[in-house]
Amino acid sequence: MSAKNRETANVGAGNWKGLGMWAWILFRVAGVVLVFYLFAHIGVISSARLGGHHTMNTIFKTFDKTLFVLLDLLLVWAVLFHGLNGVRIVLMDLGIGITRHKAMFWACMAVAVVCFAFFAYSALNFIADKGGAWL
Repeated sequence: MSAKNRETANVGAGNWKGLGMWAWILFRVAGVVLVFYLFAHIGVISSARLGGHHTMNTIFKTFDKTLFVLLDLLLVWAVLFHGLNGVRIVLMDLGIGITRHKAMFWACMAVAVVCFAFFAYSALNFIADKGGAWL
């Protein structure tokens, strides 16, 4: 291998490690989850509107099941993570916190955990009140 090839062989390899990599990957995963939810939401609402009042009630009863409440928690996680990480990225684009990006990431995630804990508590109480039927 020539000297030039050795110098360029590992270019970028340092980017795929550490907190920044995981923040980047999870930001994209949360975005994809939100896009899938958007299309599912539009599909469900459209089919419920076409089916009338009875269809809407049936759909709402289905969404009261434990599995769907847990999927709602996944949605809350995706919204919180994607939104707060997006705020962090915008602040860094404005030149705020560039040298403290890890601290900003953990501060945003602390806010996300507190908000998620509130939603998880509410969801688990809802599941407990409903008797925990999975499907």
